[in-house]
Amino acid sequence: MRRLGSVQRKMPCVFVTEVKEEPSTKREHQPFKVLATETVSHKALDADIYNAIPTEKVDGTCCYVTNYKGQPYLWARLDRKPNKLAEKRFKNFLHSKQNSKGWVPVEKSNKQYCWHSSVVDYEFEIALVLRHHPDDPGLLEISAVPLADLLEQTLELIGTNINGNPYGLGSKKHPLHLLIPHGAFQIRNLPTLKHSDLLSWFNGCREGKIEGIVWHCNDGCLIKVMAEKNFTELTKQCLCLHEAYILMGKIDNKQVNMYYVRRKTAIKKKG
Repeated sequence: MRRLGSVQRKMPCVFVTEVKEEPSTKREHQPFKVLATETVSHKALDADIYNAIPTEKVDGTCCYVTNYKGQPYLWARLDRKPNKLAEKRFKNFLHSKQNSKGWVPVEKSNKQYCWHSSVVDYEFEIALVLRHHPDDPGLLEISAVPLADLLEQTLELIGTNINGNPYGLGSKKHPLHLLIPHGAFQIRNLPTLKHSDLLSWFNGCREGKIEGIVWHCNDGCLIKVMAEKNFTELTKQCLCLHEAYILMGKIDNKQVNMYYVRRKTAIKKKG
C-alpha cells in the first residue's frame, strides 16, 4: 500500500460549506455554524476524490516527526489565530483560513508539552504508537516504533489529557497517551459520496461513530468531512490482553515506556 499523505495545513471539506446563523455545538460562545452543503467541492473533484482512500479522522492533536539536534524528534503543532475582536472579522477569518501554523520540537523540559513527551523516549529513539496488528488486521496493538521509521510523517496524539479524552484512555491516576499515524485506520464499505448517504452512515451504523473522514488523494491532497455529535470508540476493536489492560487505566505511559525499554535492552543483550 502506498504511503498516505501528511497533515501540514488546514484540510478543505469535501462539500461546499456555508455559514448558518445559529450557535455552534462544537465551539462555545460561537454564535454561528459552518455547515456542509450537498455539493461536492471543486477542490475535491480536482483531487479525484472518487478514487481516494477514505480513512478515519482521529480526535486528538496533530504531531510531526522530523530531525532536530541530529536525531529524529517529535514536534507539536503551533497553531496561532488572530484575536477575535468581532464576529464579522472572525467569520472572514474562517473563510480565508489564514492561520499561522508551524511546529515546535517537543523537549522533555517543556512542561507545556508534557503529554507529548510522554509518548517518546529520545534515549532509545522510540515512540508509542497504536496501530493494526501486523498478523491480524482485526487487532490493535501498542508498539514501540523507532522514530526513524516515522520521519516526515504526521500523527495524531490521543489520550487522557487530550481533547477531553473522547476514547476513554487511561485515568487521572494513570494517564495514557499514544500516537496514531494519519491514515492508519482505513474505512471499508463507505457509502456513495452523497451528503444524505454519509449522514445516514454517520448516524445509523456502528462504524460511523467517528469524528470524521479524511480522504487521501493520489496527488497527496487531503479532503475531510466532519461528523458532529459522534464519538469514536477505539475500544470497539479487539485488543491484545496487555494493551487492553493499559486502556482500562491500570498502567500509565511511564510503565509502558519502561516495559518496552526493558524489552529492547534484553533484545540488544541477546544480540
